[in-house]
Amino acid sequence: MKFILVDKILELVPGERITATKTMHSGEDVFRDHFPGFPVVPGVLLVEMMAQAAGKCLDATKSRNGKAMLGKIQSASFNQWVRPDEKAVIHATVGNNRPEYATAKCFVEVNGRKVCSSDLFFVFAPRDQFSPDYVDEVLESYLAEHQAGAPERGIS
Repeated sequence: MKFILVDKILELVPGERITATKTMHSGEDVFRDHFPGFPVVPGVLLVEMMAQAAGKCLDATKSRNGKAMLGKIQSASFNQWVRPDEKAVIHATVGNNRPEYATAKCFVEVNGRKVCSSDLFFVFAPRDQFSPDYVDEVLESYLAEHQAGAPERGIS
């Protein structure tokens, strides 16, 4: 299984908010076992989608603090199932963003219905601990596409 759980960024204001999407397709291995006869996206993957989106929002600031890494799931709730081939729209709004940590309130919706939400806590890993050739392709693709004519406060 590929563990990149954000397909595309729709809107981004670096360090403030992000809207992104992810569709997990019916042929993915996870659906053979979760659950046999009733395939649904595991809750842990929904939380990871929210964490990856919020992390991209924080990383887009190119802060010297480092790369945002999920440190704690402060809360998570699940309201409805997410089935294979449904497009999940991921929303994250950054709360606190300090040199040592950041927080984000997140939710996922499918077909306009809120299916889950979480409050997440991030820490920052020093960038020099990552492979020098590491590139977040989803984030860099969005930034490259939206650099020209970007509003002063952010990119949308």
